[in-house]
Amino acid sequence: MKFTISWLKEHLDTTASVAEIAETLTDLGLEVEDISDPAARLGAFTIGKVTSAEQHPDADRLRVCQVQTDEGPLQIICGAPNARAGITVVVAKPGVYVPGIDTTIGVGKIRGVESYGMMCSEREMELSDEHDGIIELPSGEVGQTYTDWLAANDPAKVDPVIEIAITPNRPDALGVRGIARDLAARGLGTLRPAPEAHIDADAASPINITIDDDTRTDGCHVFAGRLITGVTNGPSPKWLQERLRAIGLRPISALVDITNFFTYDRNRPLHVFDAGKVTGDLRVHRADGGEVMTGLDDKDYTFAPGMVVISDNAGVQSVGGIMGGLATGCTEGTLDVFLEAAVWDTVQIATTGRALKINSDARYRNERGIDPAFNMDALDLATQMIMDLCGGTPSKAVVAGEVPDVSRAYRLVPARVQSLVGMDIPEAEQRQTLTALGFRIEGNMAHVPSWRPDVLGEADLVEEVARIASLTKLKGRPLPRTQAGVPRPILSPLQKREQIARRTGAALGYNECVTYSFIDRASATLFGGGDDATMLANPISSEMSHMRPALLPGLLQAAARNQARGQMDLALFEVGHAFHGGEPGEQHMQVAGLLIGRTGPKDVHSAARAVDVFDAKADAEAILAAIGAPAKVQILRDGPTWWHPGRHGMICLGPKKVLGIFGEVHPKILAAMDVKGPAVAFTLWPEEIPLPRNANPNRGALTLRDLQAVERDFAFVVDADVEALTLVNAATGADKTLIEDVRVFDEFIGGSLGEGKKSIAVTVRLQPTNATLKEADIEAVSARIVEKVTKATGGALRG
Repeated sequence: MKFTISWLKEHLDTTASVAEIAETLTDLGLEVEDISDPAARLGAFTIGKVTSAEQHPDADRLRVCQVQTDEGPLQIICGAPNARAGITVVVAKPGVYVPGIDTTIGVGKIRGVESYGMMCSEREMELSDEHDGIIELPSGEVGQTYTDWLAANDPAKVDPVIEIAITPNRPDALGVRGIARDLAARGLGTLRPAPEAHIDADAASPINITIDDDTRTDGCHVFAGRLITGVTNGPSPKWLQERLRAIGLRPISALVDITNFFTYDRNRPLHVFDAGKVTGDLRVHRADGGEVMTGLDDKDYTFAPGMVVISDNAGVQSVGGIMGGLATGCTEGTLDVFLEAAVWDTVQIATTGRALKINSDARYRNERGIDPAFNMDALDLATQMIMDLCGGTPSKAVVAGEVPDVSRAYRLVPARVQSLVGMDIPEAEQRQTLTALGFRIEGNMAHVPSWRPDVLGEADLVEEVARIASLTKLKGRPLPRTQAGVPRPILSPLQKREQIARRTGAALGYNECVTYSFIDRASATLFGGGDDATMLANPISSEMSHMRPALLPGLLQAAARNQARGQMDLALFEVGHAFHGGEPGEQHMQVAGLLIGRTGPKDVHSAARAVDVFDAKADAEAILAAIGAPAKVQILRDGPTWWHPGRHGMICLGPKKVLGIFGEVHPKILAAMDVKGPAVAFTLWPEEIPLPRNANPNRGALTLRDLQAVERDFAFVVDADVEALTLVNAATGADKTLIEDVRVFDEFIGGSLGEGKKSIAVTVRLQPTNATLKEADIEAVSARIVEKVTKATGGALRG
């Protein structure tokens, strides 16, 4: 939103400087993005007088001019056709920067003749597009700054322009008057009375308007118009053209410029139809679909069913609230106009404008919300301006629909400013602030003005009071301690485990990933998901159609992207939620890791090797230990189908209590997800880890074993299909108190064992707690181990 200071002062009586206005606007929440001050840019240009102009000896189009300046006479070479003796000009002396040509003037020679400056045109000073010749001033004293001369003779050219950023909740600030109202409420000036207009008209309009019934509630609330006959549509006056140019708009004609003026002055888009080109009456309705209209921008637009348009008997003539049609647009030959002021549904405007890809000032304002109560006043004020600038005779206004009732009131509780914002503002000042912003205060109720659609509750009243008072006055104060001693922990046990898992994963050398919770159906199906229960109703893309059943699909997709870019050695992990259903609460926390490639780069000390299932197992156990899992667990098989059937294990506290799974990812899964394997991974479920029975935050005493441990080796001959895990679990169960660890250290197949047999050797570590083990104790435990293993595996102790 751009506006000039002189335009602002038509609504605000103030003596504040540009800097004060800009600083206040930003403090009010209307952030200043740019300030264009011609006076500051052109302050070095001065006025001079040409005393002589002679033909250049070596150039037909150049003249050697003697120019009287505040530093005495200067010789300046000039090629302008109007350079001659006796004229008053604008001079850029050596060292002056000329913005229009992006050059700093210096002393130089042109065709062998020295030149000590430049006489400027308006385009070279970025004042206009005029460049047919140098500036000729009708008056002015030699040495006077050009900006001082402009301030006295043509102030519009040195009028500062401020551009502010408008948040979507402040459509009232899209008009200069709304900006002035905020500044006046802050105390930076006084808001001038709004202009009024009362149109006396006796003649009825020959053009009537109607709104279809299916369009009134969510299309167009009210449509008002008036015919003005006998107008003269010439160029708009100089003040209006300069005002529009200053904010970046191109003056077109008086009728069009008037509508643009109200768009920026009061945030009130209007439209004028050439009544001589309108066939019959105007109708606001929804498009059937397929209609085509050429807009004022000379582009053809095809309408989809349901879009709100304005038609006459000849067809669509305007996109309601967004852009008019070229067929009924005003030209220099326009004699009769039909002026329109309407209130449109904001959602409909946004939907239609986005679909047609039209970005107009009218759409920008209508989709954010205009003041509905100002509709009829805007029609009268615009009619009055048309009559003043173009002449003409108005008809009575014709109206279809009703102005929507947006009146509402909220309770003003002065104490809430302190509780919500922390600022101590007296009640009288709060009431004064709201009144200055246009609120009507009755008792303890504040009635919201019609131009503030963003105020929707008591908290918004507090925000307005605090905003005008300035949040820079807010001072931080520490809260008093409410309890003595160490405060209770804020994080839940699961949150602590999540935090520890992240730190441990990073410490193990993994790179943390944060992937989307949505994946495609094919990937979800590979990991047990992809059903209708987890399908999104409105996915942002076809590749994000389902909630993820696990974290591994996202990690594998990330690995595929990295491999496509040449990164083959990967260690990725993620901590997040996976979803086993579509209802609230049907989710669970997972910790997943993925290893692909080699363990490290080649070096002179050791050879890198391919990652294997035991790397994933070690990292999974390290994270489980860090987040509090018991040390003694079982490793079982029969994991889900996306794991390699013979190279994975489930970390369990029992057959039904699974803490995690590690192993190789199935080759079919890798092929389906375009990942070059092999790849090992793990998935952990922190919620399955039992909470400690003792909730005491203190760490338990360190337990040291002062009795010597004893290790015994056993070799068992078993069938070739017996798993080593079965043997280890059986040996461990022989004496859970005394046996501390069972490890496989050898496997032998063939030889004297015969076909279908193998030998598995294990080391059993016995750790006494009460007394040193005697030989009889060791033999007794050894016998139980042999018994347990023989019973579980069907094997026998190897001789």
